[in-house]
Amino acid sequence: MTTENPSTLHRTDRDGVAIIEINNPPTNLVDRKLVVDLMTLVDSLSKDDKTRVVVFRSALADFFVNHFDMAGQVNKSTDSTPRSGLSPLAQLYIRISQLPQITIGEIRGRVRGAGGEFALALDMRFASLENAVFGQPEVGSGLLPGAGGTQWLPALLGRARALEVILSSDDYDAAQAERYGWVNRALPDAELSGFVDRLATRIAGFPPAGIRNAKEMVNRATLPAESLLTDESQRFQVLMVQPEVAERVKWLLAQDAATHGDVELNLGAALGRIPVSSR
Repeated sequence: MTTENPSTLHRTDRDGVAIIEINNPPTNLVDRKLVVDLMTLVDSLSKDDKTRVVVFRSALADFFVNHFDMAGQVNKSTDSTPRSGLSPLAQLYIRISQLPQITIGEIRGRVRGAGGEFALALDMRFASLENAVFGQPEVGSGLLPGAGGTQWLPALLGRARALEVILSSDDYDAAQAERYGWVNRALPDAELSGFVDRLATRIAGFPPAGIRNAKEMVNRATLPAESLLTDESQRFQVLMVQPEVAERVKWLLAQDAATHGDVELNLGAALGRIPVSSR
């Protein structure tokens, strides 16, 4: 059975496995369209007792899930009073982490910022050695990861490596991500889809009660505390309206337009080139 979301998601189901292809061109930004479609998908999966594994792939060769849509948000508001509770994006990612299904990211292309936090909310991540690129660029823009990154990354990488990744705002290849524990495995691109398909099919063939209970117990030991996620979300909101953030983001957007997308492809390098007047 195949169903389609005309906006950003294409779903294919077979033998208890749902394959979700993400298609939000040109760069799979985490924008309102994608967030709404993910919310709809999560609503459906939370009531789905037939699907046991969900695999996320990208329809775009250069991007898995990209950063937050900064162009749509910067200077949108000058109110520095953060909303109470979790941000909608953090709420969405927590819901993804708590789904009864096992969620797997098959990562090709760039996965950065809010897209990186989406990947962190998945149960497992497998990356293309040749084509996957990881990064948390927020600090380079004057922000901090605002949808769980400061909590998920230390749990996976350890404190020092999480600080390196977050504070450097640089790009990391799949081999480095594997060494750091950011992904389960980095595999040759030609082997990636086959490996993920076999693993998903194997897990989906097991009794659902065992899958669900095992995930629930691991979640109890590993999911970030909601109070810390709320604090992170509120700090992000306060920083988002600071003038220096707007200045840096505008410089990046202008450079990306002038170079026909080179900044998006090489964001880590671009963050290190922001002029002194914008720092």
